[in-house]
Amino acid sequence: MVNNSKTSKMKESSKFLKTSRKTILAIQHLIAMFGATVLVPILTGLDPSVALIAAGVGTLIFHLCTKGKVPVFLGSSFAFIPVIITVKEMNNGDLTYAQGGIVVAGFIYVIVSLLIKKIGIDKIKKILPPQVVGPMIILIGLNLIPVAIDMSRVKLWVAAITLFTALLINFKGKGFLKQISILCGVIVGYLVCLAINFVDTSIISDAAIVAIPSFTFPKFELGAIAIITPVILAVFMEHVGDITTNGQVVGKDFIKEPGLNRTLLGDGLATLFAGFIGGPANTTYSENTGVLAITKNYDPSILRLTAIFAILLGFVAKVGGFLRSIPVPVMGGISLMLFTMIALIGVKNMKNNIKKYDAGIIIVIAAMLIIGLGTTYLQKYAGINLGIPINENVTISGLSLAAIVGIILNVILNRNKLLKDK
Repeated sequence: MVNNSKTSKMKESSKFLKTSRKTILAIQHLIAMFGATVLVPILTGLDPSVALIAAGVGTLIFHLCTKGKVPVFLGSSFAFIPVIITVKEMNNGDLTYAQGGIVVAGFIYVIVSLLIKKIGIDKIKKILPPQVVGPMIILIGLNLIPVAIDMSRVKLWVAAITLFTALLINFKGKGFLKQISILCGVIVGYLVCLAINFVDTSIISDAAIVAIPSFTFPKFELGAIAIITPVILAVFMEHVGDITTNGQVVGKDFIKEPGLNRTLLGDGLATLFAGFIGGPANTTYSENTGVLAITKNYDPSILRLTAIFAILLGFVAKVGGFLRSIPVPVMGGISLMLFTMIALIGVKNMKNNIKKYDAGIIIVIAAMLIIGLGTTYLQKYAGINLGIPINENVTISGLSLAAIVGIILNVILNRNKLLKDK
């Protein structure tokens, strides 16, 4: 009886410890996604609390569609910002018409996922070899790094302390401590900002303990739909890149299993749901993929726990206020670590999967990197927009353009390799 009692207590203690660790790791993911997820509604006029609920529910929908195999978090999509603002201005500030466009965009995503299922994953994979996928992953990371640098510039030394703390624990720490290096970096950065009075604590004190978000229902108008839906052309390749990157981090081929059709279906249904309740379109988040790469913990259930926390935050304004009070340079320092890690994953992908660098492969890689970095940096620092306009409100970004050019160039230059694979 005594031994049984001790065994039972040990099992309970082990279960409690495991749950506590998962909770801490989920909070770390929550911090990584929070800033970007609430920034989109702040910029467009949508309710941030609704965006958090949409992100949480959308993530759970995604995991349901992908058989719970893909450790992904879905947050607010930045690609939809300009078109949401355009539709808002066209309708005297009424965002419900933008919601209608988001619902239709999500529905189109669902249709595309069904078409991909019919075409077959093998045919999709043939046009996405390592010389296309690797540069795509590198570009995702390098295109995000300037965002992290801009955030860090607010108080560069605070960002440096945050980054140094996270890197030190990641390289020198052991066991569970190493897995929460990002959280530790944020805590140290936050405490430093508190010491120099650089934290706006009024955000926390002014927030209500519990609040009901402003849910709204969509209205459908052809003009708004025509403005918003073309964004799908720009974000499709980003979705492929994000899912591929996530798979490279975990060491699995998510394009094949559970399948690109399922990941697109999850993304589409999540965006559809967000549009129906008044949230921005959802997309897979590179920030959380960066967390996976650093922690080496790929348990999808942790992301589902993060999703539940995000839903609760939509109603518990006090906790949301605390997360919003995290100073920008603190998040800048951490983001620099996350985005650099993503770029390095792309390099690793090419190193491990390309056996011989012939002229055709080198041209594809070079073209993608030049286009992807050139268009983004020229637009950011010289004000020159080299993207391809779909209409007056939507332009294919440097990242999407690089992916499209890379796929076409690879088919042309490496046609013989593709024929051999058939």
